[in-house]
Amino acid sequence: MTELVFYEKPGCIGNQQQKAILRKLGITLEVRDILSEPWTYDSLRPFFENKPVPNWFNDSAPQVKNGEISLNQLDEVAALDLMVSNPILIKRPLMSCHSLRQSGFTPGSVLDYLGVSFDDDKDLQSCPMASMEKQACEAPP
Repeated sequence: MTELVFYEKPGCIGNQQQKAILRKLGITLEVRDILSEPWTYDSLRPFFENKPVPNWFNDSAPQVKNGEISLNQLDEVAALDLMVSNPILIKRPLMSCHSLRQSGFTPGSVLDYLGVSFDDDKDLQSCPMASMEKQACEAPP
């Protein structure tokens, strides 16, 4: 069995769905709270691999959603400073397996290594609650 360290926001529906997929594949999870982890620049940076800085952020975080943070204006140091001080901004889950690190439940080094395949029609990254709110807003009265 492969062991994976999975950093989640406790109670997140999306993270619950992601963990269920991994467990079905026989992957043992060590689940940690992303919000209470004592992050540093050095411990957080490897999870983002070669992704552009805007892709490091949780699109559902209030400061991101309301435009308070201008993601395209940030360099690595400023982005890490924001995320270390406010971990809700971090794109989750963060995953660690052996020496591999990854942010987000999308194709990447960790999930590729674990053999996780993705259905193009199913979004496993976006917050299901945000999708429900959007559907409710778009539904005819």
